This record gives sequence, structure tokens and C-alpha cells, in this order.
Amino acid sequence: MTNSPSEELTEYSVTALLTPPGPPEEPADFDEFWRGTFEAYGAGRVGWETTRDLDATETHQVRQIRFDSSAGEPAVAFLMVPRLEAAIRRGLVIGHGYGGRTAPDLDQVPADTAAIFPAAPGTLPNTGSRFPALPDEHVLAGIAHRDTYSHRFAAADVWRAATVLLDAAPEAAAALDFSGGSFGGGIGAMALPWDARFRRASLDVPSFGHHAIRLTRRCTGSGEAVRQHVQEHPEAREVLGYFDAAVAARRIRVPVHVAAAVLDPAVDPRGQFAVFHALTAPKRLTVRANGHLDGPIAEVSERMARQHAADFFALPDDRLA
Repeated sequence: MTNSPSEELTEYSVTALLTPPGPPEEPADFDEFWRGTFEAYGAGRVGWETTRDLDATETHQVRQIRFDSSAGEPAVAFLMVPRLEAAIRRGLVIGHGYGGRTAPDLDQVPADTAAIFPAAPGTLPNTGSRFPALPDEHVLAGIAHRDTYSHRFAAADVWRAATVLLDAAPEAAAALDFSGGSFGGGIGAMALPWDARFRRASLDVPSFGHHAIRLTRRCTGSGEAVRQHVQEHPEAREVLGYFDAAVAARRIRVPVHVAAAVLDPAVDPRGQFAVFHALTAPKRLTVRANGHLDGPIAEVSERMARQHAADFFALPDDRLA
């Protein structure tokens, strides 16, 4: 690694990052916990309704919806369904970063794809959630116990959003994919192993990977709130073991594309690459110059990661081996 004026701006060498770290320790009942969570919140119907029709695009009808969150409260999402039912070939559940979501990202949805953009419980301001919207508070909400931690419900709402999408566009079931970055990438890694409906996934600068590494380095993101909290409340470390994206990634059985950065002040690059290394199914890696930064290099990195993800989703199955 190179010298840097601040720890969070450490740039790691690609050679070092491509060397797999020792696997993170995991709770003995990790699988039992997550299977129980899926049975409780991921199976069965999910109630939902349209709350507002938004401006349609040339190819899609767009609407804001409300659905029943696993957190026992209404959740907000944005739904995009192709105007022509016969055009639907794929489905896409799209997670978000800790910046939250107030609108769909129209450019992420191809013409043949039905998509849903759920807002994780609490991340949309002024919705009356039991979870606070501020990232540094949301990341600690419920952390005293695995059953109450905010990330449990964020992952569960990925499954519930998929159910809503397939209710609105059943044709998408043949090729249902997931895409998420940062917070959404880490939450997606936690959700994917337990839901057999997903075909592929793309995780961009995924957070929450390998807490044993993450907690050793200062950062500018929500991980800093967690690091400081664990220093003061070491008992919370046990809870984090159930919400480690690298532990969950070992159990993902579908092809995954990961875009990981060599420099990222918010999400430790070593944790991002740990998620990639943990994958055992077919996988592809995009190495980003940076993540969670502004400027021309960041813009190029973002465009490259999105294009590689789109290409990955479009590949024929025989090209993934």
C-alpha cells in the first residue's frame, strides 16, 4: 500500500487485494438464523398498492408504490414495468446506498426489464419508521440483538420487493436479477443465498464484508459509527457476525459480478474484495480506481462498473463458466 495523509484514503495494491484473506469467523447457527428469517419474512404474498403514477418513459410505466415491510411498517418502492407485456424478458431488484432513494434510476433499466427500486426500512426520511434515516444512526439501530438489527429487515425487504415485482410482472420470473451498491451491495449479499428465485447478481463496492478487517480501519462511512460503537460496546461484535457480507457470500449459489475499489474512504477495499473472494459460484470482477469519491476518475469508475454489470446480466449462460 502507498503512504497516505489519512487512513481512510489508503490505496491498496491490486496484488494485495487479489490475495484472499483468511475467512471471517462465523456463528455456528448462521444458516439457521437466515433460513428462519427467510421463512418469517420472505415466503408468501406481500401486500402492496400504487400510491402515485410517475412520468412514463418511452419503454416503461413508472409508479411509486407502498408495500408491507418485514419491519411491520409500510415501505416505499419505485416500480418500472415495460409498456408491452410481451417485451418482458427479465426482472431486476435494485438496492441503494446509504444515501437513500427518492426516485428510480431510469438509466439502469433496459427496455426488456421490469424493475423495482425498494427503499430499505427507515432510509426514506419522514416515513414514520422505527429505524432512523441518518446512516450513522440506521447502521446502529437494533444492533443489541440479531433479531432486531436494522440490516436483518433491509435484507428481508429485498425478498419482499422481489415478490412485489413478480406479482406486477410475472414474466420476469424467468430471469430475476439483483443489483446493489455500497449498503445495497452488502445487504444484497446477505439476502441472495436464501432466495432461489434470483438468477444472477451484481454487487458494486459492497459494504459489510469481513468485519474483522473492517473494524480495524477508520473510514468516512457508516462503518465508522460501527467501529466506534464496538469499541465502547464489544458485545455488539457477536451480532455483527450474522451480518457479514463475506460470510453470506460463501453461500451464494448464483453467478455474481463484483465491482471493488482499490481506494475507498467509506468502505474498506479489503472488505469489498473479501466478498468477491468468498464467492464459490461463477464470478467476475471489475477493479475500480476508487469508490465513494467525486471527480472525473470517480465518474469513469462508476460508468465502467455499471456497464460491466449490464454486460454481465446480458451474457448467455454458457459464457459464465
